[in-house]
Amino acid sequence: MKAFVAGATGETGRRIVRELVARNIPVRALVRDIEQAKTILPESTELIQADVLKSDTFVSSLEGCTVLLCATGARPSLDPSGPYKVDYEGTKNLVNAAKSQGIEHFVLVSSMCVSQFFHPLNLFWLILYWKKQAEEYIQKSGLTYTIVRPGGLKNEDNSDSIVMAKADTLFEGSIPRQKVAQVCVEALSNPEARDKIVEIIAKPDAAAKSLQELFADVA
Repeated sequence: MKAFVAGATGETGRRIVRELVARNIPVRALVRDIEQAKTILPESTELIQADVLKSDTFVSSLEGCTVLLCATGARPSLDPSGPYKVDYEGTKNLVNAAKSQGIEHFVLVSSMCVSQFFHPLNLFWLILYWKKQAEEYIQKSGLTYTIVRPGGLKNEDNSDSIVMAKADTLFEGSIPRQKVAQVCVEALSNPEARDKIVEIIAKPDAAAKSLQELFADVA
């Protein structure tokens, strides 16, 4: 297995890269600033300077990779087209490239509540709406996929247990980014994770289960 990670220097993406490296999975990371990436990512990470909005800058870089993890996301900005371009068009470009290069499994970090059009987050240039459109594009692509919808993201890890549920089941809660990374990487080798949308949060009073059990419990 060799992983291609988009959004690798983001707060969640960098944790995904570290989790892959910890499991001895070779990583090729798509970054926009290689010098910055060198200060953030493990030394063993292969860095590719590219832009998800420009397919010609990265399609050939997928050669030799077998799985792709997408942790991109529009940054807060005054540009109303940001979520459309990054969360939808950028993800579409990655999906199309993955198909052309024979990627075996595509993991997308999305968001809880993407199906709720009137959610307050959609006031920020329809950010959840465009994430949902990206999800649907992946589902129709023919690729094997796992879509991970985390709750509110925390930078600090904790000892809370992960709660995993099927799509449009969880509507509140939070989860450390480290646990999101663990779920994403586990999905790559777990047959129970294939072609599923999972929503995840962490709770101190939840029963402790392995990630394999959690994926198996989601119908």
